[in-house]
Amino acid sequence: MIGLMDPDIAATRNELVLHLFAGDAHQSFLDSVVDFPVAAINLRPPNVGYTFWQLVEHVRFCQYDMLDYLRNPAYREVVFPDDYWPEPQILASEQQWVDTVAAFANDLKAVETFVQDAGTDLWVAAAHAWEPAHTPLRTVMVMIDHNAYHGGEMGILRQVMNLWPQSRIDTFTVHAIDTQNRL
Repeated sequence: MIGLMDPDIAATRNELVLHLFAGDAHQSFLDSVVDFPVAAINLRPPNVGYTFWQLVEHVRFCQYDMLDYLRNPAYREVVFPDDYWPEPQILASEQQWVDTVAAFANDLKAVETFVQDAGTDLWVAAAHAWEPAHTPLRTVMVMIDHNAYHGGEMGILRQVMNLWPQSRIDTFTVHAIDTQNRL
């Protein structure tokens, strides 16, 4: 086990948490769902096989699944991709949307707690991991990457469907909308 007071370890933990929550070069996943119009949660954008809620539920489930894999010696593998997405015909209620976003946020806090725990060796996979390469560091980085990917997707799909509130539309979006309307 690496020394608990090692500044490099603390810096690594803090960087992971920063990227889980802040996004740095992009908006965070939670930022991508703020102020989402409830009337649109079950819309399917053009050429997309899932609704906005199904996308959010997918991201929530994946984050939870990876956290469960890290912490749970009795973890049970799920089938990819079937178990990672809601059934296409399922439509969500407003409460399901709220619950999904809240569960994502709660699990994100649990990931932060796991990462900041001095007892978590970020460089050594748990005994129950399938492969030695499945270290907490790598798995949390996959979470960060997955959340960022779908956060960007959510942002673009909201723009395509004109679902950003006026207060969150930036000058680039205004220019794009204006340009598109002139074509």
